Amino acid sequence: MAWRAMHHRFRRLRERALLRDQRGVSAVEFGLTAPILFLVVFGTLQVAQGYYVRTVLTGSINAAARKSSLQSGQTNSTTLDTLVSNSIKFVMPTASVTFTRKNYAEFSAVGTPEDFTDTNKNGTYDSTECFVDMNGNGVWDADMGKTGLGGANDVVVYTVTVSYKQWFGFAKMFGLPEYQTIPQTTILKNQPFATQSTRTGTSICP
Repeated sequence: MAWRAMHHRFRRLRERALLRDQRGVSAVEFGLTAPILFLVVFGTLQVAQGYYVRTVLTGSINAAARKSSLQSGQTNSTTLDTLVSNSIKFVMPTASVTFTRKNYAEFSAVGTPEDFTDTNKNGTYDSTECFVDMNGNGVWDADMGKTGLGGANDVVVYTVTVSYKQWFGFAKMFGLPEYQTIPQTTILKNQPFATQSTRTGTSICP
């Protein structure tokens, strides 16, 4: 009995000693908090990455659009696009950069659909209804803009879209897109280096 009592007391003393032992606590605490810390740090870097790319894109597209509005811009649009692309790829080498330009006679025409005869009065264009083709592509468009830089005094909507794979895999881990896509648009009016061309539509009835 005495031996059992001594054994029980020794075990209690050992348990108390283990409870007071603080060795290795820091390692355990770090192991618990490290994933959260890394998530915050890398998440912040990923947000900063996107902000930096957007800032570079904004500055580049505004500079290119201003040069495109000059008479000289009518023949060097490819060169200007290359300058924008190089600026983006300097900070994000793997980025994919695409460009679109649409031109209009005036600012009020931007994003305006082509006129059509609403035969059935449903408020939307149907494939059997007549329409006025303003951009010359032979089909009805919800945006009457013509592709390209246009001419003197035309309004140009210049859009650059940047797509790149994010540095870290957190987005995919949380079910978000693995690739970040940043579109940027600027609208400028070409300089009056000549007389603005008159735009006329062609009535088309399918």
